[in-house]
Amino acid sequence: MSKSKIIILLAVTILLCTPGVYPQYASAADQKGPVTVASKIDTEGALLGQMIMLMLRDSGFEVKDKTEFGPTDLIRKAIINGEIDIYPEYTGNGGFFFSNTDPAAWKDAWKGHKTVSKLDLEANRIVWLKPAPANNTWAIAVRKDLSAKENIKTLADLARYAQGGGAVKLAGSEEFVSRPDALPAFEKAYGFHLTKRQLLVLSGGNTAQTEKAAADGTDGVNFAMAYGTDGSLAALGLKVLEDTKGVQPVYEPAPIVRETVLKKYPRIQTILEPVFISLDLETLQTLNARIAVEGQMASTVAEKYLRSKGFLK
Repeated sequence: MSKSKIIILLAVTILLCTPGVYPQYASAADQKGPVTVASKIDTEGALLGQMIMLMLRDSGFEVKDKTEFGPTDLIRKAIINGEIDIYPEYTGNGGFFFSNTDPAAWKDAWKGHKTVSKLDLEANRIVWLKPAPANNTWAIAVRKDLSAKENIKTLADLARYAQGGGAVKLAGSEEFVSRPDALPAFEKAYGFHLTKRQLLVLSGGNTAQTEKAAADGTDGVNFAMAYGTDGSLAALGLKVLEDTKGVQPVYEPAPIVRETVLKKYPRIQTILEPVFISLDLETLQTLNARIAVEGQMASTVAEKYLRSKGFLK
């Protein structure tokens, strides 16, 4: 065997044996795009979308920017139809995307990721990379002054307060108030129901808007749709109500990518996974606060973090 053939054989062997790299996605020519990156329109979506773009561009990829693309249903259709190639999604949404699954699976981080990875690959040829160890679950937050006055600390307390005739007005997105696994799931589990007059429905899914509405008392709003990793809650004087019945699934953010794209550009996995693994709950809360509270651009916050951790050259 010639020296050149031995070198090629060794190179392929190393690639296929590298931990965390899917062998079936290895290719001889690791090309450089273009890759279309999208995100949802909330604060964290913008942050994670910018991280994906910055990392790919730093590795020499041509990237098309479609961050802050739209809500879950719109961006989901886009990746299935091939309009976009990659975006950050949440593991718990697998229970919403796929029917007839075990509800308990979505409340366990490892099982949820394993389940959605299998189902999405089989049904849509979409690959879920490793998620961030941070649960960005749906939540309801209350003004701290109202929490202290009426002793509202849990969702059961909210149900008691609402059933007793307490003034309740909640700001939330259309998705939050209508999706069966969001507000309706809380209402069913805790035995309360909010009428249309008790809701302020805002377009998009940006909790910075819903939380500010509660903090400012806009149109009488005193409760707000929130996410577990929101950084603005404390600064706005809001408290997340405890979900004592464990209604919500675990929502860990992960890059998801069309299989055809990952087969063509297998380096995407090794470029992005270390970044997401570094994003624990406290880190995401801090980064989100810099955007939602301090008013920094998502791209600026993303770049500063990636450079501080040595991810960007």
